[in-house]
Amino acid sequence: MRLIYTALAVFLAAPIVFAQSDQGVFAPMSLPTPNVYRTADGRPGPEYWQQRADYKITATLDSTTGRVTASETISYTNNSPDSLGYLWLFLDQNLFREGSRGSLEFDSPRTRWRGAFANGGDDLTSVVVEQKGKKEQIHYIVDDTRMRIDLASPLAAHGGKLEIQIAWSFVVPPYGSDRTGRFYAKDGTIFEVAQWYPRMCVYDDVNGWNPLPYLGEGEFYLEYGNFDVQITVPHDYIVVGTGLLQNSDRVLTRTERDRLEQARKTDETVHVISENEIGKPEIRPKGTGDLTWKFRAENVRDFSWAASKAFIWDASHWNKILLMAVYPREAVSTDTSRGPGWEKDVEFMRHTFMYYSTHYYPFPYPVATNVAGVVGGMEYPMIVFCSAHARGQFLYSVTDHEFGHGWFPMTVGSDERRHAWMDEGFNTFINYYSNYDYYGDKSINIRRMQPDTIARWMERPVNSQPIETRADMIKPFELGYLEYAKTGLGLRILRENILGPEKFDGGFREYIQRWAFKHPQPSDFFRTIDNYSGEDLSWFWREWFYTTDVFDQSVDSVIADSAMTQIYLSNNKGLVFPTDMQLMFADGKTQDFKLPIEVWYLGNKYTFRLYDDRKVTKVVLDPDHDYPDINRDNDVWTAK
Repeated sequence: MRLIYTALAVFLAAPIVFAQSDQGVFAPMSLPTPNVYRTADGRPGPEYWQQRADYKITATLDSTTGRVTASETISYTNNSPDSLGYLWLFLDQNLFREGSRGSLEFDSPRTRWRGAFANGGDDLTSVVVEQKGKKEQIHYIVDDTRMRIDLASPLAAHGGKLEIQIAWSFVVPPYGSDRTGRFYAKDGTIFEVAQWYPRMCVYDDVNGWNPLPYLGEGEFYLEYGNFDVQITVPHDYIVVGTGLLQNSDRVLTRTERDRLEQARKTDETVHVISENEIGKPEIRPKGTGDLTWKFRAENVRDFSWAASKAFIWDASHWNKILLMAVYPREAVSTDTSRGPGWEKDVEFMRHTFMYYSTHYYPFPYPVATNVAGVVGGMEYPMIVFCSAHARGQFLYSVTDHEFGHGWFPMTVGSDERRHAWMDEGFNTFINYYSNYDYYGDKSINIRRMQPDTIARWMERPVNSQPIETRADMIKPFELGYLEYAKTGLGLRILRENILGPEKFDGGFREYIQRWAFKHPQPSDFFRTIDNYSGEDLSWFWREWFYTTDVFDQSVDSVIADSAMTQIYLSNNKGLVFPTDMQLMFADGKTQDFKLPIEVWYLGNKYTFRLYDDRKVTKVVLDPDHDYPDINRDNDVWTAK
């Protein structure tokens, strides 16, 4: 009874603060109703479906004018439960037509997303639809970067098939929104060719057709399929592309084929074409006519390629994956102060593929190629484009990031137009650990994902939009903060401080396995992590991804008597996290406490009671700076 009376006296003597409970933070999150397509625990449902698009493409590059003339046959399968009276396709090259929507939105000469020019855009010469063996009279309209084809007869549900035959041409942009373009090397032009063929928009169970226009900043949402592509180029050109080369005996010399075979068996970098061999006749098969390079890629969502006579060509392997880098002599390092150049890129690639395949999901494709050119950094299945000027840790970082997209979104096929964080943010998150594994504490790339860095950004106008903002609607210079860094840090905090590595890593791998080669939505990710971890993380998902709230916890006061110390804490802003607290005592010893998120369930004030007769001389919140607290000054209380 004496203990009860003592506790009651302390309670009555202490300051009482009645704070309104913030039910908005901890209320259940409103997610789409589960159904037969997407389940309540985050997996594809028993009747999940998605469409399929297979492509056969024949293209010829005129290296003098930069014009690509091509034709394709798209074999489209409607696996949905809906019959389709019309089809939507992307014509991405129309972004570079003067007056396009994207050219008007991003009209600054300094923006990364520029690229319109006088001869830009697709020139369609033929569009034919064949269904059940009969060619149909169709009507189509071109609307900026999209084309709608109105079918003469609807495409049947549950497996209906048709073919679309298209002939077109376009001029490769000099600089195409930092995703495609030309690099004028000393030994010849490097053509990096992407978003180059008419391709199917996604039809899914969430939005139906997804024909959001290509404006430049927002990326892509595409169907999976097989690609058979033939590319004809001048005799002295080398071509690399998505997929495996099918006719190396026709387009490569015996020496080059032998070197590639050697590269498949060694961890060392093999020069398929060395710097001193550039431009020499002996690196090309006998003859003088154009050569046609044939590639095949299976179960991919896109196809890109590059061609030049200026390439140095390096190769090696990891775990039967052929790793290649092609680059001009300008990309070789001549300044040791900047670190190594592209001569080390295949070594960088080996670490990337080893790390991600081991920790997350085995890379599902047989080859990967990095192309040095005008594009600063852009990803496509099995091939990426990185700046020829990159050196040292920056070269490692951009290589690692672009190939990290081999997992997100090339394997886990999210909607990059609407939910950019589901590829850029996930990728930045895994890049953090890859960079740290390679460089340790000397890694410079991990600095932008530090909590104090994000806290400083949170106080600036750059934090005026939530992460869950459509990419093309994000204000200038906010994309990197929101979709990359803030998302990456949020996942770091979730892994390292909220769930712990074991619970998070298992759930993350579960998400990848469930949605490999499928089309996940944000709710599928949230539900997978919640169910695997056994936690309701609504408070985290909502606040971090759907608001611009900031984080500020404080030590308001400390009151002590001989038997107990009361520490009064506040959560001052909308964003809430568990509370890490370190106490220092008069004897110089310290003790750490981890207060769970539940201490904030009843409001934004919390009193921590320590039943200990030792004198507390100092209280520090978040001593390791694990959270992005915008005001560190009120995180510390010191006894007078």
